[in-house]
Parts: sequence; C-alpha cells; structure tokens
Amino acid sequence: MKVRDAIHSPTPALQATDSVETALGLLMEHHVRHLPVVGADGRLVGIISEARLMDAEGPDEAVQSLLIGRPVSVPPEAHIFDAARTLVEHDLSTIPVADSDGQYLGVLRRHDIFDQFARMLSTRQSGAILALEVDPRDYALAKLIHVIEQNEAKVLAVASELPDTSTETIRVTLKLNVKDTTRVRHVLEHHGYHVVAAFGEEDEELEELVDEFVRYLEV
Repeated sequence: MKVRDAIHSPTPALQATDSVETALGLLMEHHVRHLPVVGADGRLVGIISEARLMDAEGPDEAVQSLLIGRPVSVPPEAHIFDAARTLVEHDLSTIPVADSDGQYLGVLRRHDIFDQFARMLSTRQSGAILALEVDPRDYALAKLIHVIEQNEAKVLAVASELPDTSTETIRVTLKLNVKDTTRVRHVLEHHGYHVVAAFGEEDEELEELVDEFVRYLEV
C-alpha cells in the first residue's frame, strides 16, 4: 500500500496567511492536533500544532509567523509503513504528503494509517488473532507458519515487533482463518512459542474484535 492511495482529501491544508482563529477552528472541525500549512504556490511550508497555536499572541496572528523548522512530509510513492514511522517519530496526528519539489498533495491521518493496517491484517475476515512471544534465536517465519498450517489452519496475516535488545522476545501477531484455536495454541506451545493472548474466538462482532486488538497493541 502506497501513501498516495491513503490520502484523506476532506482534511484541508492551512494557507500560510490564515489566522490562528481559522486554524484552531479547522483543527476542532476535523478532530486533529496538527495541520499542514502551504504557501501561495501550493508548496508545503510547515506543520502547525494545536499547542503552537495556543501560544500565539492573538487570534488574528498569521499562521506563518508561528512556523519553526523544516516541514516534515512523506512522498506519495512511499509505503504506508514509512508514513507510520515518520508520524510516530514526530508525534503527529496527521502527516503531509508532498512530492520531491515540495508540492503539497494531501494529508494522512493516524486513523487512515490504522485503517490500512487493519486491512493488511485481514481484520474484516472471519477468524481469530493470536499474539505470541518468541525468543529471537528461535524465530523463523517459515517454521512458524508450517507448524500452524500442519494443524488445519491458515495464516491470513502476520506482523512482528522486533525487540530493542537481543535478550528480549519478539512479539508476533497472527490472523488465522479459524475461530477455534485450541489445537493450534497447544501445538505452538509444544514447539516453544508462548501464546500470550487470543482474540476473536467467540461469535463477537468484528468491531468488538478490532477494539480489543487495538487495546492489546497499546499496552
């Protein structure tokens, strides 16, 4: 999934000459904490935050007078993972998309990125989600999938979180095509994989499953 395919058109950019009052109004209207700022030529000139706007001298002050540093953006051909990394690194609620010349093309919101991750993890398809912890020395994706698929289940999606140090475990999240994972969990534990959580094994609504999974990711 490329960034250009996830641009959220309804969220506007601010003009550099817009007032603080206008900017705060748009932030509230679109439920975000950051908005891109463009110049008269359509080029990205910065990102303004709600906190920065609240420090302004008055509601009529122009947004451009509050900008500091170089604008952060992602190119349209970047992968959605790159956008997520940049967004997290800079603690943004939205991230501008701009081409190599700095021309503003649109914006991505945190929610848009999560939606894409949800699709990539096949959350709309029926099945359970397993969360595992694996010793880095024992982690081999091909082996893990082989163990599961030898027990009448298919892996629809997989995501892994690498540890900060070599002594920590790798967190692996699997979406399977089955709801009853009793046998799969037993076999995984037998092969040394620690199953720390299982979601979606009951006939719950998809929305409840996704909410539960998000809470797990935020731990």
